[in-house]
Amino acid sequence: MAQDINTKTQSNASGIERTKDSTTYIPRVDIYEADETLYILADMPGADESSVNITLEKDILTIEAGVDESIYSNLNPVYLEYGTGDYRRQFTLGNEIDRDKIEASIKNGVLKITFPKAEPLKTKKIAIQAG
Repeated sequence: MAQDINTKTQSNASGIERTKDSTTYIPRVDIYEADETLYILADMPGADESSVNITLEKDILTIEAGVDESIYSNLNPVYLEYGTGDYRRQFTLGNEIDRDKIEASIKNGVLKITFPKAEPLKTKKIAIQAG
């Protein structure tokens, strides 16, 4: 189960404080690597493409999602394995990621982020000018 953080005020990536009185969960993730790509799979039950916000500022990738808790208001739960609330998690990206080609999709509450690896930097000869 995802860890939770009770938040009344919490700064987000843009420095704006949260004022929503709700629980924010740190979603559990799987990170795996293929030949030229890294992947993150994040479990965020109740989130969909309209509620997920992914930002990249400098080297920090921030995943945030809001879940409409009102859809559960008329239900009488018998057993719950996870609570309802928002999601937030941050990752620091290394230089090996091609930031212009990052893609994301979500299906059935599982967010998939694809990180293509960048081309290795090639040695560049710099010409020297006289004078």
